[in-house]
Amino acid sequence: MRLFRQARAMRASLPGKQEGVVLFFALIGLVVLLLAATALIRSVDTATIISGNLAFRQAATSSGDGGVERAMVWLNTNIALTANDKLSSGYYSSVGALNLTADTTWQDGVSADAGTDESGNTIRYVIERMCRTPNQAASQGDCIFSDEPPPGSSQRAGELTPVIQFESPVFRVTARVTGPKNTISYIQGFVY
Repeated sequence: MRLFRQARAMRASLPGKQEGVVLFFALIGLVVLLLAATALIRSVDTATIISGNLAFRQAATSSGDGGVERAMVWLNTNIALTANDKLSSGYYSSVGALNLTADTTWQDGVSADAGTDESGNTIRYVIERMCRTPNQAASQGDCIFSDEPPPGSSQRAGELTPVIQFESPVFRVTARVTGPKNTISYIQGFVY
């Protein structure tokens, strides 16, 4: 009987009825943790997408150098004929005839195809002779000329003696690279 009284006394010291407040706060804590985990996952996904897009853009920019090099090879082969405007698609004997940001400029017949690289980037280029008047010899077309000595010359640019006039017209080469995920990159250089 004594045992029975002790057990009854212990039950009397315990709270009579639990309200479930701890369960309510635990559920709120779980919801907060779930929202924090979802935000972290979305943040990591966004960072991955951004870094992937940057990688595509850098690859496209690197591929643009190939377009400029192809244009330089074409110029070295055809330099004597560059007064003619329709020498080849992608070549123009004067500057300002094209809107370089328009999609129509980068179609066949307007720009030259430099191929596709191993990353799947399509490269096209346009060469513009830096002259105001089209279809004229460089000396008559109001052109910009380089004052740099030709490669292999012993004279350095800017030297006063001996004075040598270099008659090399300047060309602007613009390459456009279209890559995966609608990546578009432009590379531009001046060659003479």
